[in-house]
Formats: sequence, C-alpha cells, structure tokens
Amino acid sequence: MQKKQIVIIGGGPAGLMAADVLSPFHNVRIYDKEKGVGQKFLVAGKGGFNITNSLQGEDLARKYTPEYFLKDALLDFDSTAVREWLLQMGIPTFAGTSGRIFPEKGLTPADVLKKLKEKLVLQGVEFHLKHAFAGFDGDQSLTFKSGRNKIVVQADYFIFALGGASWPITGSTGEWSKIFEKNDIRTLSFQSSNCGIHVAWPENIISNHSGKPLKNIAVTVNGFHSKGEALITEYGLEGNAIYPVVPEIRKSLAAKEAIQIILDLKPFNTEEQLVQKVRGKTSTKTRNYAEIFNLDNVQLALVKAFTSKETFLSPELFAASLKQIALPVQSLRPVEEAISTIGGIDLNEMNLDFSFKKRPNCFAIGEMLDWDAPTGGFLLQGSFSMGHWAGKKILEREGKF
Repeated sequence: MQKKQIVIIGGGPAGLMAADVLSPFHNVRIYDKEKGVGQKFLVAGKGGFNITNSLQGEDLARKYTPEYFLKDALLDFDSTAVREWLLQMGIPTFAGTSGRIFPEKGLTPADVLKKLKEKLVLQGVEFHLKHAFAGFDGDQSLTFKSGRNKIVVQADYFIFALGGASWPITGSTGEWSKIFEKNDIRTLSFQSSNCGIHVAWPENIISNHSGKPLKNIAVTVNGFHSKGEALITEYGLEGNAIYPVVPEIRKSLAAKEAIQIILDLKPFNTEEQLVQKVRGKTSTKTRNYAEIFNLDNVQLALVKAFTSKETFLSPELFAASLKQIALPVQSLRPVEEAISTIGGIDLNEMNLDFSFKKRPNCFAIGEMLDWDAPTGGFLLQGSFSMGHWAGKKILEREGKF
C-alpha cells in the first residue's frame, strides 16, 4: 500500500509522539515556527523533570477534565507505556515522591529530546523549522510562512499540535486560534491553569515573609482538597498545593462569586488533637504558640493576620484556627505565567479520535484543545497519550494497525 503524506504542525511532546507512531509506516514531516522542536519541553524540565506519573487506569483518567475526552487515549497509552517507550530509547526512569516519574538522575530534558529526535530521523521524519502555520488552503493543503516566503504544503493528513498560550517565550502564543475561527472552527479564550493566585496580603506579610515556603499544608476550595507545599509571594501563593484547586477558584471567579482558600497548617492533626494541647489553659503567651504547635514565624504571622484578636489570644480558638485560615482570593495569575492553560479548540468541534468533525483529515492534540490536568507528570502524560492515540487512529484508517 502506498505511503501517505502526513504533516504535523508543532514539535512539542504531542506532535513528536504522533510522528514516532506514524513514521514507520508513512512519510511524516514536522513543521515548527521555532528554531528547534521541543522548546516548551526544555523549559518545563528546568523546574523538575517529572515526565509522567505512576497512576494507571481509571485513577489516571480521573485526573483529567473532561475525563471522557482523554480516557480512551490515556488507557491505551498510560504511564507504564510511556516508561517502556522511554526505556527503548535508552532512557530509564524511576518513581519519585507522590508518584512522579523522572528520567534517571543525570538525564536532562535536552538528553531526552535529543534521543527522541535521533529516533525520528532514523525513521525518516523530516523537520522544517522556522515555518509558521499561516492558514488553510483547501482540504488537502496548508500555508506556512518562512521568512518572507509563503509556502503551500499538501498532505493526506494534518495533525495540529500548536500548544496553548502558557509560556509564550517558547512559542506558545495561541495566535493560531484566529485562523481556526476564520475557518468556522470554534475556539474558547485561553485561561490560566496550574498557576499562582492573588491574595491581598497585609504589608508585613509581603515585607517579612515573601519568598518563604509553607511546607506540609493542605488547602480546601469549595470542598476540594489538596496537600503539598506553597510559596508566599508578593502577589499571593503558588506551589503544588495550590495548583490543583485552581479549577475551583476559576469557576467561582467566572461566576462572580466571592471565593476563599481554606489553609490547614496542620493537616496531619485533627482539630481535637490540637485543642487538647492547650485545653484547660487560661492563657498562653503568643511567643509560646510557636513551641507548642511547632510553628515557624511565617505560620504565626498568617494566623495573626487572618484571625480575630479574640481567636489569637484564646489558646483553644487559636489551636482550632490552625486548620481553617480563610484567605480571600482576588484573581489568578495571567496566562503568560501559567504552567498550562485551558481554552483553545472547543471540544464540541472534535471527534473522540481527535479529528475535526468539519475536517476529518485534520487532527488536533495537546494543549491547544480545551482540557485540564494538574502538575505532577499529568500534563506531559496527556500530551503523549493524545499523540499516540491520534497516530494510532490514522494507522487504523489506513489498515496499518
């Protein structure tokens, strides 16, 4: 059977995975507007290169919103499959804390990207860099801009992996959405996810405690719980305890509802256990609280700033307050600073094989679609799974799988 011509637009994790699946059977070309593929992959790895998460099956799928849209892809190519795929390229992995999966120590994002690119080149993949997607040109061709040149590219299938709008320094600007709108494909405005939140700190918190961590905490928003760490910043809070509750905060902000984050400084103790430490005492000097409850200066400052004088001076009320410090949230950090975004292509435009309903020979994968997941390896896993699924579905159409 004659090989098909397949063009992938975007050289991020999703696009590279699709190329790997398809290139043993068809002619694959990757077009990217940057000077090299995998720019966001390289930047993301600087913050701790957790490449997937050890969760599998239904537990893995439940980390994604909407679950139905990614479930088949995630179950078909899960974290175990990603680790095996990496190992075949000479990239062993290990499990870190909280189920995060990392490449073996000493292997950098650049090392992983290099091995993947070498594999794709051996499989015949062509790379066309500094080629920016410019528009549709009929059903079987697209236009690109390279310098001052306009180029028309024809193919049997097109896979778009253009990214969202987070970290624009890597090329993910989301500008492509205008092109899709002009071609009757609905897009949604990009919004921040996995980002910091704005809290109206008193001046003493900013001046004395900005840049300090809050370790081993739990937070609750609208009944949704998250544990981990947070960092106090001049604008508010960020960190792995905060990111999972951002979707709940975003919903309330969109509905113009007042929203607060409930901070639990002692998630491993019950309120009763904390109260018991001071029960029966008529007074406790403030300076003793730190010793009694093992609090540091920033924790003590937060309690004082966000509780009443009566609570702060009452041993039992103070003890109870450690599990329920209410911090009013003003807003989310801007899209440009977010680790990931929601928005992009409206999922109502898509089939479950990630092809467009209006353009069945065109697919979209990765962050350019409107889905969400927390940090901890789930974002990369989602992109890998989607790239693999789209590639597999094209092979099935062509009788190759």
